[in-house]
Amino acid sequence: MKRITIADVAQHAKVSKSTVSQYLNKRYDYMAENTKQRIEEAIKELDYRPNIVARSLKQKSTMTVGVIVANILHSFSTQVIRAIEDFCHLQDFHLIVCNADDDPEKEKRYIEMLRAKQVDGIIIFPTGDNVELYQEIVQSNYPIMFVDRLVPEVPIPSVMLDNEKAAGLAVQHFVEKGYERIGIITNVIRNVTPRMERINGYKKVLKENGLSINEDYIRKMQVSCVQEALHDMLSLDEPIQAVLAGNDLTLMEILKYVKKHRIRVPEDLAIIGIDDVSFANFYEPALTIVEQPAFEIGKKAAELLLNKIQKKDVEEELDVYRFEPTLIVRQSS
Repeated sequence: MKRITIADVAQHAKVSKSTVSQYLNKRYDYMAENTKQRIEEAIKELDYRPNIVARSLKQKSTMTVGVIVANILHSFSTQVIRAIEDFCHLQDFHLIVCNADDDPEKEKRYIEMLRAKQVDGIIIFPTGDNVELYQEIVQSNYPIMFVDRLVPEVPIPSVMLDNEKAAGLAVQHFVEKGYERIGIITNVIRNVTPRMERINGYKKVLKENGLSINEDYIRKMQVSCVQEALHDMLSLDEPIQAVLAGNDLTLMEILKYVKKHRIRVPEDLAIIGIDDVSFANFYEPALTIVEQPAFEIGKKAAELLLNKIQKKDVEEELDVYRFEPTLIVRQSS
């Protein structure tokens, strides 16, 4: 079956190939309405599909960016992806989304795959363990941005939350409510930036309030072990009175344990989570949350990447773009 070309569309619509090209590229501000209509009808009647590969070779751009997310199950990750997609859509860029599962080898394969597909740039929630590969990308001047995490050895800009402040807001709220035995649970995979920074923020505010740091109240583990960790913290001679969940998946495990063991919130255990969850305001009791502006973070990452791709003259690039967290107080604390 013969492939329909732009020349066929032009002949069918009785216009030049350049006029069809202008229509396809949405450059038809000064094009007569009947001309636009004839081209549109020709495209439909012939079932014409633009050759994206040929166009990308001609324009030296695939109008596509890749996003490699560390764990797509996090609500924060999906919100950031949505914001990136929204911004890119307005610029006529498409997205390829990959889930690395916090696996450095999987992340490496996705980076190589996306570059082989000649995407114009990549946004990565980095595992941090592919330093040599990141450095190669930087040296080749390939457009790349990090989100949510830092890799200190590599000069790639990152867009992320002020994680120390996020944890600090939660701990300060606990202290002001009269709690002294405050715990934190977070799932740490290697030394991922947000988790370590949140623990640092937790410790910092405890010290500022004259409270001692009890290592038994600090737990870092896989999500599957969160309920066991909470059980241990509540079984201590001096059990925790309040707990900060380091992210949304940790919070959900804490809530499962609370429900299973009929623990009263906040009477028996006060709870605050970092990362907003969709059910926070109608859970019973409603959950106090430290919210990070995921959509603003995603939009900024997309904007910075497209500026790199399009080589726009912009203000001096920062190493890290930090966004402010917001404490939303409800009944769980």
